[in-house]
Amino acid sequence: MAKECHVCLLWLIILCPLPTGTSGAEETHVFFSSGENVRLPCNNALSDCTSTVWNYNRHSETVELVAGGSLKTDIMRRERLSLGSDCSLNIKKVKKEDYGFYICQQYVNGEQYGPAARVYLQALHVSSSLSQTGIRAGRSVTLYCQLDLYASTCGDLVNYEGYQLMWVNQAGENLMKDSRYQISDNFSSRCMITLTTKLLKEDHNREWRCQLTQRNQLKTSASFTVKYSASTTTTAALIPVATTNSVMTSSQVPRLPDDKESSSHAQTTASAPTQQEAETKFCMTFGSLIRVIVIIVEIVVFAAPTVILLQIICARRAGRKNLHPEEDRDACNIRCKSQLKG
Repeated sequence: MAKECHVCLLWLIILCPLPTGTSGAEETHVFFSSGENVRLPCNNALSDCTSTVWNYNRHSETVELVAGGSLKTDIMRRERLSLGSDCSLNIKKVKKEDYGFYICQQYVNGEQYGPAARVYLQALHVSSSLSQTGIRAGRSVTLYCQLDLYASTCGDLVNYEGYQLMWVNQAGENLMKDSRYQISDNFSSRCMITLTTKLLKEDHNREWRCQLTQRNQLKTSASFTVKYSASTTTTAALIPVATTNSVMTSSQVPRLPDDKESSSHAQTTASAPTQQEAETKFCMTFGSLIRVIVIIVEIVVFAAPTVILLQIICARRAGRKNLHPEEDRDACNIRCKSQLKG
């Protein structure tokens, strides 16, 4: 019996792999929207980060970011990178071009120690079918929410790992059930979900948000906010929303206007009615002047023939008197005598 136990133990020692530098690497997905601060974990870190090396890979090009626990001095975006106390790589105000594949490794005495920690940084962003100046009430707009993946397929994330993209309103309600919106997705070729709707006047300051979740847990989100200006010209802004993911949570708070900007906006809004009133008064004065001119023209047009006709009649009468002065005197004498006899 004891001999059989020793044989079993020997087989367990042979079959069980020992930790070596060639063992499998651990993979982590980190999702972000532009403007956030993200943390890339180094799950194989030792107590001292002096053995830590971070490499970045994209388009088959590898760039060494950290060596011996220190940032390299000859790399781009160095001002946005930092190494955490736990050897994690921190990126400030992450941009779309930051997405890609990062790997954290430990080197002791010039040799790799333990497994590599692989981190895939995936970008979520929202865009519009209309330019900012073209967005106004009454027009139809399509919003595109796309997840840019590196070394991953959308089908695997959706079908096997439980990831999902959805459009929600400001209250967090899924817009798929609202008949006002037409929502469609394309997960076969790329991770994209679109929202199409007709903009209404009351959509001013309305926000639509695209969320990425994994088994109902929010990973990150990006939003689209509509703003109508006083002159009915509409502008829109993409505003990153407070997000959470399995690795780090970070929010990008929209900048509030300062006092000078608020005062300038108030003055602009207040001056608009004054200008409109001046234009209205000018139009009324100009219209009255036109009406007076029309009346004068009508009088001249209709009175001129009458004056000419009267002049002709008077001229004829005056001519007859000049031609028969004696007849007129005789007629007058006869009338006078008849009146005296009567």
